[in-house]
Amino acid sequence: MKQIRASVFKARLSENHERDPIHRRPVVVTKRGAPVVKVVPAGSQPADLFGFMAGEFAVVGDVESPRCSS
Repeated sequence: MKQIRASVFKARLSENHERDPIHRRPVVVTKRGAPVVKVVPAGSQPADLFGFMAGEFAVVGDVESPRCSS
C-alpha cells in the first residue's frame, strides 16, 4: 500500500481527488513516519454483514411446532 507524508498529501489533495476512479487505490498518510490515517476510495468497503441475506429465502410451514412432519 502506498504511503505519503501528510504535507505532500495536503499539497496534492485536489490532484488525488480528481484522479480517474479506476486507478484510485488506498493510501496511508503519515506524520513523522508514523501512520495517521488510511484514505480509501468510497464504495470500496465490504457490505454490512447484518441483513445481507434479507429476502433471499422464505420460511414455509410451522417452525414452532414440536412435531415432525415426516
